[in-house]
Amino acid sequence: MDFSFTEDQNSIRDLVKQVLTDIVTDDSLKALDKEGTWFHERAWKQLAESEMLGLAIPEEYGGAGMGLTELCILLQQVGRTVAPIPAIETLVSSALPLAEFGTAEQKDRFLGGIAQGRTIMTPALVDAGSRNPLNPSSVAKADGDGWRVSARFSNVSYADLADRIVVPARAEGSSIVVLLVDPKADGVRLAQQKGTNGQPLWLLELTDAPVAAGDALGGTDQGEQVLRYLVDRTTLGICAVEYGIAEQALFMTANYSGERKQFGVPIATFQGVTQRVGDAYIDVQVMRSSMWQACWRLDQGLDADKELAVAKFFASEAGARVVAAAQHVHGGMGFDRDYPLYRYFMTSKHLEFTLGGTHESLTRLGDLISG
Repeated sequence: MDFSFTEDQNSIRDLVKQVLTDIVTDDSLKALDKEGTWFHERAWKQLAESEMLGLAIPEEYGGAGMGLTELCILLQQVGRTVAPIPAIETLVSSALPLAEFGTAEQKDRFLGGIAQGRTIMTPALVDAGSRNPLNPSSVAKADGDGWRVSARFSNVSYADLADRIVVPARAEGSSIVVLLVDPKADGVRLAQQKGTNGQPLWLLELTDAPVAAGDALGGTDQGEQVLRYLVDRTTLGICAVEYGIAEQALFMTANYSGERKQFGVPIATFQGVTQRVGDAYIDVQVMRSSMWQACWRLDQGLDADKELAVAKFFASEAGARVVAAAQHVHGGMGFDRDYPLYRYFMTSKHLEFTLGGTHESLTRLGDLISG
């Protein structure tokens, strides 16, 4: 079988790589730090102008009508540049469930804006009352045709910029409903937090916050399906970004070890360095294979529970080994904030535990195998 990318997919990879490499530079990221800004708005706008934000959005709503594979190609490049843009949050966690389960009115209202870079959406998945994102502790009560939702979520990214926050909640009878919450609505409170990588995050508190009937995604009869769809694809998105981070960290390490000299020779000639970089190469290949396997199964509409657990395990476990090896080989340079490697380490650590780290992934895989 031919496992290579198509010509169109290679063109997408090359275009996204060019856009992000040209714009998301070390200097531009340092400038954002000085401004106290996280969101790289210029990169986001350029991806929109290049028609890359709508890759997986249906053509009738301004997108390209492609699939998860093309979206993961984009996410890999986001990881390679550690671009501070809401690619997972908006393109994966929000746009994909909207395209699959949204009403025609919801799709008209949001998808075109996402494809054009005007609309940002983000999910709330770290429930303060539940460690399992598929089992929310938040409560939604019927209020006429709409809902009143009470909840507490932490680590919500881009909440201050979002037009809607995707919030799962328990309705009457223990059914699940997924709601599109307006962060400016009554009963919504945001308190700032900070991620491991320095990213601004938000504590989201909802107290009888009103949600219109038109902002329920899929209704109570499909709520559980919507939430699983969202969590599965968000997990895959994290794996794709982690793969890109590890791949670039390995590339930087190989280059550095070939240039850095001790005792008059490149450190890449030392057996200990060679073995460490070789192990990191194997880890990156395992991350690559497991991520694309899970992606292909999801893209084909096949069950991918085991494959996602495996991919997230290696994204967390192997990803941590790769960035640790990169810092070790770089020595003090790996921790110097004037040198960009530290961003890869910190972002990888941030993603490592998002939606479950190594332990949670292995536990899930064991449960799936044992039935």
